[in-house]
Formats: sequence, structure tokens, C-alpha cells
Amino acid sequence: MNNKKPRISIIIPALNEEEYIKKVLTSIETNATSECIHEILVIDGGSSDTTSVVAESFGATVILSERGRAKQMNLGAKIATGNLLYFLHVDTIPPKGFDSQISAAFLNGNKAGCFRLQFDSNHPVLGFFAWCTRINHQICRGGDQSLFISKKLFRKAGGFNARYTIYEDNEFIGRIYKLANFTILPNTVKTSARRYQNKGVFTLQYHFGIVHLKHYLGAGPASLYSYYKQHIAM
Repeated sequence: MNNKKPRISIIIPALNEEEYIKKVLTSIETNATSECIHEILVIDGGSSDTTSVVAESFGATVILSERGRAKQMNLGAKIATGNLLYFLHVDTIPPKGFDSQISAAFLNGNKAGCFRLQFDSNHPVLGFFAWCTRINHQICRGGDQSLFISKKLFRKAGGFNARYTIYEDNEFIGRIYKLANFTILPNTVKTSARRYQNKGVFTLQYHFGIVHLKHYLGAGPASLYSYYKQHIAM
């Protein structure tokens, strides 16, 4: 067990998210309950809107990056000076006391984990998939649940695979499961259902299922992205 409180570096990849960056940074400010947050890094993939300006107005450090969420998150991890990394999607809101819960998990010896998921929608199908995130199996994982990981373990795992334009979270977490115990924290993050609202719940979930299946059957990052562009991209 580690007795020294961690220094948490929050890493948020973003691209043209001026509306959501304000929401997530406000939620961090409101829901943090400890002194463990060392820094907030917004890794901007070249926004043409006011994402960077809004982020800086909240005191976040904005880092310009080559576009691509895996590349952006890897850059954030490289620059981060904390010893515990917390990757957070721009449209995901962490729960009250998220930092205290992550810190407690780390002090208990947990080097990686996430929260359960809740959508900002009452659709029963989304409710079912959100319920499944309490199951500690890598098939139930995804980036929308956020991810905390010690910087040491992140380096050992090799970081995100930048060849993946999509599915980078799932692929990386799959590698983490092979290296360390992965913990599911009992509280929930709340994520936007905007993609489901635009594409349709059943249609989008079907296509996500195909992406999972293709990866399981050995499809590479180019094949997954090709399918994504054809069926999912907005």
C-alpha cells in the first residue's frame, strides 16, 4: 500500500469542443474534493473555435497537438508532471469527489481503473449498456468511463497505440488488463448520448458491436477506421 497521496494530472483531448470543454472544466472545479489535482492539461488537436481560449480561462494548460485522440493523450501523458494520470473525454462529467476516490484507490494499491457509466439519456437500451459497465471485464470498458492509471504503468504498457484513429481506448485498456489488476470505482461518470441521438440508438450500437467483433477477429486499425468512416462518422 502506498501512503503518499498522488499528484493527479487530468488529461482531456479536445477538438472544436468550446461548449463541452466549458461543461467538463466547470464540473472538475465543482466536483473536486481534495488537494490531489496537480494540473489540468487540455490537449487541443487544432481547434478552429474557442476551445483553447475557454480552457485557459479556467486555468487549464492548453497543449497544441497533432490531431488524433491517441496522439493527443500520449502527448498529454508525456508532458504531465503528476504521477497519476486521469484521462477524461471532453463530453464526460466526473462525479462528486472523483479525485478523492481515485486517490483512495491508488493508495489501496490500484494502479489503473475507471468509473461506472451513466448516459444523459433515459433510453432503456443505453441504461442497460451503462449497467454493464459495473462488470469488471475488458469487453465492458470504453473511454467514456474515463481512465486513471499510474504514470509508471502507462509507460510500462507503452501508451496508446497512435495507429488507432478509433478504438484506441479499448485497445489500450485491453493491454492494461494483461499487466495489472483493473478496478471499477462504484460511482458513475455521466457522458453525452449525442452520437446515439444523431444516429439512432439501435443503429449505432449495432455498428459499435461490429467494430468490437472486427477487432476480436483480428482486424487492424485501418480496417476499423474504414468501417467507422462508412457507418459511424458524423
